Amino acid sequence: MNKNMLYRKIPKVDVLLEEEKLQLLITKYSRETVMEAVHLEMDRLRAFIGQCEEEEEGLQQIEQLRERIEQRVSAMHTPNMRKVINGTGTILHTNLGRAPISREHMQRIAEVATGYSNLEYNLEEGRRGERYSHFEKLLCKITGAEAAMAVNNNAAAVMLILSSLAKGGEVVVSRGELVEIGGKFRIPDVMEQSGAALVEVGTTNKTHYDDYENAITEETKALLKVHTSNYRIVGFTDTVGIDELIPLAKKHDLPVIEDLGSGVLIDLSKYGLTYEPTVQNSIEKGADVVCFSGDKLLGGPQAGIIIGKKKYIDKMKKNQLTRALRIDKFTATALELVLQEYLSEEKAIQNVPVLRMITRSLEEVTKEARRLCTMLKRAKLPAAIEVVSCESQIGGGSLPLERIPSMAVAIRPEKISVAELEDRMRALPVPVIPRVFNDMVVLDVRTIEKESVKLIVEQLKELDVMEETSKAARR
Repeated sequence: MNKNMLYRKIPKVDVLLEEEKLQLLITKYSRETVMEAVHLEMDRLRAFIGQCEEEEEGLQQIEQLRERIEQRVSAMHTPNMRKVINGTGTILHTNLGRAPISREHMQRIAEVATGYSNLEYNLEEGRRGERYSHFEKLLCKITGAEAAMAVNNNAAAVMLILSSLAKGGEVVVSRGELVEIGGKFRIPDVMEQSGAALVEVGTTNKTHYDDYENAITEETKALLKVHTSNYRIVGFTDTVGIDELIPLAKKHDLPVIEDLGSGVLIDLSKYGLTYEPTVQNSIEKGADVVCFSGDKLLGGPQAGIIIGKKKYIDKMKKNQLTRALRIDKFTATALELVLQEYLSEEKAIQNVPVLRMITRSLEEVTKEARRLCTMLKRAKLPAAIEVVSCESQIGGGSLPLERIPSMAVAIRPEKISVAELEDRMRALPVPVIPRVFNDMVVLDVRTIEKESVKLIVEQLKELDVMEETSKAARR
């Protein structure tokens, strides 16, 4: 094999740049962008020739140079963040963006975000307003709290609360509630950053009323309860409920703070799930400050929502950290829209995607799985396709033991491996993210919106074409 001959066949950069196809790319994008793509593809081509053993393969790569340059330029101008179809059955999939926002809500957010808005402007009084005002009354009406605000996530909420109410003092918390909230971020570390000192009481599996009482000193600034929404300790356990801590806190004039983590505004046990304490329940029992996530069981945007007694919320609004942790106009708009749905439980179940997925009946999910299966079979894909039973999960650190009966479409490809099919599904224009088990690619339809079914079928049709194309390329 004459590699020197192959290297000589690689066109010169200045010659390439004068060709019509690349001139069009320069006009559409820029000379600098095209030059960068040319140099990168030239380096890739030379490296390929240096390692290839077949002259025909080298010639083929040289012929494809212009096409690869065009593809690279296009990729450089294609946003990396994009929509994907979630076929995993995990409803709050942290890696896939957790709670999806409804199309109707996004249209309204787009109207607000593409122009100016009254984010911090009081239209009635014609003067500066407060960004929390758009959803504070809603939160208070739904939860029964006196006041409310929001920051950019629940870890930030915990830090702001402790910084405002306990900086320089001690906060008493059960050892069994010192959770890691994901990404190696831990409650003790968040507390340390707030300037409050952690006082652990009890043991991992058991904490008693006396443990809290004996830990209170002149340095104690608050009692903290952390709802372990992302794991469960079972067996020989004991905890102290928020209602038991309230009298103790009042006796020592201390606020009781509760971090609910996931935060749910509807009793999901009515829909066949394990009971999860609601935000309203914490306020009813007397918690002074409660915080929870906006993008978990609430089904809204990423946010740390803080509700409770007005005197404490007012202190947080004045804290200098608040500006660093504040939400933007997108989040404020989305929060208001999602919370409006909760004025009616029926509307919330219908219009908040997370709640709709959680409460979809097995009958409805089965019907949808059969529809997808039929459409894929009609497409005559080179694969064995069938409907199989499976289990969905809530995910996102919420209801960790909960499994929801569901149905899925299983695909066993005939021409390519399961791993190859999964790779190609992730490379589709709108990537499809499946589960893989028992040598099958599985699409759990509980997390697939109805309007995505047709798109899945249309895209998977192309995979057979891709297989033939790749074979031809190898030849």
